[in-house]
Amino acid sequence: MQQDDDSARAEATIEVEGLERIYPGGLRAVDGVDLAVSAGEIYGFLGPNGAGKSTTVRILTTLLRPTGGHARIAGYDVVKQASQVRRSIGVALQEAALDPLMTGRELLQLQGALHGIRRPESKLRAEELLERVDLVVAADRLLNTYSGGMRRRLDLAMALVHRPSVLFLDEPTTGLDPVSRSSLWTELRKLNDEGTTIFLTTQYLEEAEQLADRVGIIDHGKLVAEGTPQELGRLVGEPGLYVKLIDESKSDDARQLLAVHGAVSDRSAGGLTIRTALGARAIAPIVRTLDEAEIEVDAVEVEEPTLDDVFLAVTGHKAEEDSGEDAV
Repeated sequence: MQQDDDSARAEATIEVEGLERIYPGGLRAVDGVDLAVSAGEIYGFLGPNGAGKSTTVRILTTLLRPTGGHARIAGYDVVKQASQVRRSIGVALQEAALDPLMTGRELLQLQGALHGIRRPESKLRAEELLERVDLVVAADRLLNTYSGGMRRRLDLAMALVHRPSVLFLDEPTTGLDPVSRSSLWTELRKLNDEGTTIFLTTQYLEEAEQLADRVGIIDHGKLVAEGTPQELGRLVGEPGLYVKLIDESKSDDARQLLAVHGAVSDRSAGGLTIRTALGARAIAPIVRTLDEAEIEVDAVEVEEPTLDDVFLAVTGHKAEEDSGEDAV
């Protein structure tokens, strides 16, 4: 097992060991994080505000120095070889400051110049990216006329100007409507299919499930769980059954009767969730128990564990709960 771990780390595009960031006053925003991301992987970094996601990304993208531990990106140390790291990565952060009085095309060409790309090539690259993120029509409009979704797509394009091998995205779909979010997901999948390694921080459980090959869950600066969405789902334990009643007023009676089949918890709209090792095989006994008590069942569905369930299981609180600190 140790040999396998060493081999995985040797091949990692992102390698983090014992990473720490302690702020004045003793706040441990990042507290001994270890992780490795392989080339061509989408890694979802999941946690609520204040969990340490953004601080970790700032360290990995050379914007913040760690107070302990080590990190290497594309083979380069983020502290000792910061300039090489910056040439290897693309970054789209939440707080990106873009001039609202410049056009999308101008901003892309400026980004190219900042990366040392010659003007003719920079112009061609800007055109390629405007087409890629569907901003050709809006290319010569001022940024202050862009919608939130358009700004996020421009952020992505700017991060891709120099053709990085690793892409860091810090909560890229926060505040977007479902259509814009889905559009951005599609583009990220295309980039990954082309070989780009993506490190994605998010508060959205669905986003991690939809995009990530593997997920790391961070809470209060510590990596508390890691694996594929399916592997993490198994941490929840017994599978669940959702039982929807026709008469919501009988949910208390149903809860007491069904306790013999497993752990029962309330759900909205007159429903109950039962955790049982039998899974789908418990449907018939459950319906029979309720039928004998003259409690009518509208539906019984097998529920696969979600990352929300995982987060609650490993941290003791829901993912949307704020840690109480400022977002870090």
